[in-house]
Amino acid sequence: MGIVIIPILTALGVQILKLSVDKIKGNLDLKRIWDSYGGMPSSHAAFVACLATMAGYQEGWSSAAFAIALVLAILTVRDAMGFRYEIGVHSKILNRLVREHPQAQAKTYPLLSERWGHTPSQIIVGSLIGIIVGMLAQLF
Repeated sequence: MGIVIIPILTALGVQILKLSVDKIKGNLDLKRIWDSYGGMPSSHAAFVACLATMAGYQEGWSSAAFAIALVLAILTVRDAMGFRYEIGVHSKILNRLVREHPQAQAKTYPLLSERWGHTPSQIIVGSLIGIIVGMLAQLF
């Protein structure tokens, strides 16, 4: 059961850490705990890295469970740095175009969330947190 609960708790803990970083920066928004898809560190990376680490320790590094968890981690991280990051870039551009529009027309276009995807450093930090938590979980 720990192999399910610990990665979930890791992801939630990283989301709380991310909110703390936002508070320090002065842009705290509690809605981000559920609808944030970017920022430092990556909770997605922490979740899948913790899951893969725990699967490796518990089932063996050459097991099907570890292989599946590793492939899931690679796909998740690739998606977070690639596709979802590009969505954030496009959102920033579209929001700028809406702001430059005449006021009457701009009101018909909603502003899009610009916090999508992750940078490599956000992925690395999230992955390291997940690996460390997964390793610590095996020790205790």
